[in-house]
Amino acid sequence: MTVLERIGLWLNGGRGSVATTAITGLLALRSGLVEPVGCVTELLDAPLSPWRAFVVGGHDVVTTPLVKRAELLTRDGVLPPGLAAGLSDELAAVDAEILAGYQPGTCTGSQADAARRLVEDIEDFRGRHQLSRVVVVNVASTEPPVTVGSGSLAALDDELEVPGRAVLPPSSLVAYAAFRAGCAFADFTPSTGVALPALDELALRQGVPYAGRDGKTGETLLRAALAPMFVSRALRVRSWTGTNLLGGGDGATLADPGHARSKSISKAKGLASLLGEDVTAPLHIDYVPDLGEQKTAWDHVSFEGFLGARMTLQTTWTGLDSSLAAPLVLDLARLLAAAHAAGRSGVQEALAFFFKDPLGTDEHRLHEQARVLGVWAAGLR
Repeated sequence: MTVLERIGLWLNGGRGSVATTAITGLLALRSGLVEPVGCVTELLDAPLSPWRAFVVGGHDVVTTPLVKRAELLTRDGVLPPGLAAGLSDELAAVDAEILAGYQPGTCTGSQADAARRLVEDIEDFRGRHQLSRVVVVNVASTEPPVTVGSGSLAALDDELEVPGRAVLPPSSLVAYAAFRAGCAFADFTPSTGVALPALDELALRQGVPYAGRDGKTGETLLRAALAPMFVSRALRVRSWTGTNLLGGGDGATLADPGHARSKSISKAKGLASLLGEDVTAPLHIDYVPDLGEQKTAWDHVSFEGFLGARMTLQTTWTGLDSSLAAPLVLDLARLLAAAHAAGRSGVQEALAFFFKDPLGTDEHRLHEQARVLGVWAAGLR
């Protein structure tokens, strides 16, 4: 009889909307209550762990219980009626595994001390549940863009030991702790996170894989499919304007111009790469509390055809961002666990399919990303 290998999924931001949706969905998949709609890994020919293999824990700086968060997501239409209520005991059990995260304003001592505490939490989780490996996924709120030194890992280690000095933003400290704990890592946010040379050095030294950044769930997913159409037909895009209307926690965070800038930078990189040149591409992000978890994105594309004819394409995308993001979080956990088991380390460029600002590659065309992902996943055998 084959013993099921148990895998840990550790969510930084474990009580947020995306995390709560992913956790509820995973519990439902394990129990056979729902179909894996939206889970890309169901389409891949790869040696992936079954849903029942995963055990969930995490860190967060908020204390709202998962059961309460799930109730709110049910009200907003993200979760189907009755699902969360039927899984309340399981949600409460996962909630007990979500511990206090790192908060710069309340942290005493050095960032190295904070990282050691995060590492100890993950290692305790791995030991208590007898897990073969753990995948850490950052689904916390978006941070403003920051500039971090590009020094060596040794220099970073020394700087982190200085009491009272904030060397790394929280997202990067989470990645640092994940690697120190020997975990694979995915950065689902546009925050600085894992995108630092010293952290790449640490991942390679520890022999762990990682991927990021900024989950591709809505408007950018549409752009990644549509922009290559213009290029392949030799049509010249003159401008590509976007307006996003957001409710929920993500909208509240991005109402701050500093946080919104991280998201805008991430989106702009992909569009320029897709079109092969810079185009006028203003992006407006507006917080509309009444929308709740719903997100609406309007795009206006001005393009030029034969003999200079000017034309436009307009699209409207309305969706529930957490519903689009959650299955991708679960996909990344399965894929990075398999990559870790296969001995892969460092940045996994083939996982660009899941991200707006993929690390390790400039490929943004959705069809090509899908092809590369399929080849890479099959190669894990």
